[in-house]
Amino acid sequence: MTKNLFSKQQQAQLKLNPNVKTVSAKAITYTDEFKEFFIDEYDKGKYPSEIFLEAGFDIEALGPTRIRRASTRWRTAYKEHGLTGLEDARKHTSGRPLERELSLEEKYARLEAKMKLLEAENELLKKLDQLERQMMRKKSK
Repeated sequence: MTKNLFSKQQQAQLKLNPNVKTVSAKAITYTDEFKEFFIDEYDKGKYPSEIFLEAGFDIEALGPTRIRRASTRWRTAYKEHGLTGLEDARKHTSGRPLERELSLEEKYARLEAKMKLLEAENELLKKLDQLERQMMRKKSK
């Protein structure tokens, strides 16, 4: 994170931007759509600060370091994982383990899901085994 904190006025202004999910004094969370837009525009040859400016951001409020780091982070994530790398991972999990006691229904649902997964795994392994045997027969002929 940066040492350049957002004032209350800057936070209010940033919250009005449709490309911003959340903003605090220390951090800003951009929408997944903006990240995709950023990558598309960057690939067209635009500079990061130019893209942010066109998207309605106050470049001075964000600062060049924050823009450069976001640009680098998104481009790296996109290269490694494609569009899924740009998604906000926090919407899928909070990162905290479940500490509360599960109800009987919840335990049953989890066990049932695990059983279905294992059954699907077994079916896949059976098909792979069958394909390997077919390949071996073809080679031996």
